[in-house]
Amino acid sequence: MNSALWTQLVIFISLLTASLLVFLVKRTQPNKDFSSLSFRVKTWWGMFVIFAFATLFNPIVSLLSLMILCFFALKEYYSMIKTRKVDRRAFLWAYLSIPVQFYWIYIEWYGMFIVFIPIYVFLFLPLPRILGKKGTVGFLRSVSSTQWGLMLMVFGLSHLAYFQFASPKYGPNLVLFLVLLTQLNDVIHFLISLYFGKRKVAPTSNPNISWEGFLGSILITTLVAYLVYPYLTPFDVTFGIISGLLIAIGGFCGALTISVLKRDLLIGDDEKSTNMKESYLSRVDSLTYTAPIFFHVIRYFYDFM
Repeated sequence: MNSALWTQLVIFISLLTASLLVFLVKRTQPNKDFSSLSFRVKTWWGMFVIFAFATLFNPIVSLLSLMILCFFALKEYYSMIKTRKVDRRAFLWAYLSIPVQFYWIYIEWYGMFIVFIPIYVFLFLPLPRILGKKGTVGFLRSVSSTQWGLMLMVFGLSHLAYFQFASPKYGPNLVLFLVLLTQLNDVIHFLISLYFGKRKVAPTSNPNISWEGFLGSILITTLVAYLVYPYLTPFDVTFGIISGLLIAIGGFCGALTISVLKRDLLIGDDEKSTNMKESYLSRVDSLTYTAPIFFHVIRYFYDFM
């Protein structure tokens, strides 16, 4: 318990320092857009508060908080899709699957947790859409878009909640390790791309993602993983370094995928595109990839998960 308190105290001080640095940078360089950086730091604070309560009091607090996070992330994703009234029936059933998915986590039924959305929801979710009026018109786009949202915003993010139930001893700190490195990776990538990025990965969807940022963030995230893994994880040095690499690469893929996804869905809607810059999706895009990857790699190699 003392170790957990000390760890969270260090993270709290680090967050205060990061918030102060962001404030100073925005004041000294008003001509640059640091809004993305500010959103990331706010995300750090939110995640820190959630898992501090979970560690110090009850993991159910974390479970409910993450369930709400998944709901809002899915809601924002669906708000980007051009739909008709008949499509909303499938959305309703998609929302109802969120508490069911988190119920499997609560009772620690890993087998159902891992197959519920990818198999059962995938197979049966199209039925309400088919049984509605005009069931064949726009069917594929409607159902596939709904499934994509569930896989990323609910199935992917729900792994964050399962850490603490799979391993009460190590789970909270593993989540802090994951969130810390994921968000750090995003910030480093953003800063390097802002000042040194010349080779854009996908300039039409996200000009803040560059190959220079990708390589720089991999190096720095892996280095930070090497420095902090002894305090937040039970890993050895090899897996501590591998974790940094996995999170850096997974975070890059998540940010890139969500950027392209948003760009595709919001073409021609500039007002909504501007509003979505401050959305939940912009804050948790990388975690939709890093959370399941990190979870399943640990579960494969370590018995405590």
